[in-house]
Amino acid sequence: MAPRQNTVVGTDGKARCGWASADPLYEKYHDREWGRPLKDDHALFELLILEGCQAGLSWITVLRKREHYRKVYDAFDPAKIARYTPPKLAKLLADPGIIRHRGKIDASVSNAKAFLKLVEREGSFHRWLRKTVGEQTHARPRTLKDVPARTPGSDALAKALAKEGFKFVGSTICYAFMQASGLVDDHVVGCHRRKE
Repeated sequence: MAPRQNTVVGTDGKARCGWASADPLYEKYHDREWGRPLKDDHALFELLILEGCQAGLSWITVLRKREHYRKVYDAFDPAKIARYTPPKLAKLLADPGIIRHRGKIDASVSNAKAFLKLVEREGSFHRWLRKTVGEQTHARPRTLKDVPARTPGSDALAKALAKEGFKFVGSTICYAFMQASGLVDDHVVGCHRRKE
């Protein structure tokens, strides 16, 4: 398989990170969401759940299913998800509009419970994240090869989340979460979103 290009030119003529193929959904996600600092606890919870669902799959798969996830997961309301019953979980497991993986579906419930407990204790998931990971870093990768799959920071976040009771939060998932939520900035040289 040929290596991915560092940047790709989108349908609008803009250069983007090479993973953001010329798919309009990917382009929109790359430009409007990926790498922008998230401070809203609800949005961070949704992203963490979806990153766990993505494990072993491509992110575009999750993006294509995200709106349906929002519908069947009660708009990612952690209080509602924490109360999901076995019949609701069985219904989710049978829904072809989401990733039907029992472990990932069960993890969404345990993660909602862990999230609620953490927010009750800390006051904010965002503040807890900043305290755990630190301020946003600008990794400044030149090429896609310079972008790691995990870092000491994602290792620490994975360990801290697991200690709080979260599931499907390994270091690789945590690094993808950190990239997507703007805890790190991994836009490569040539990408129109790269901050100099």
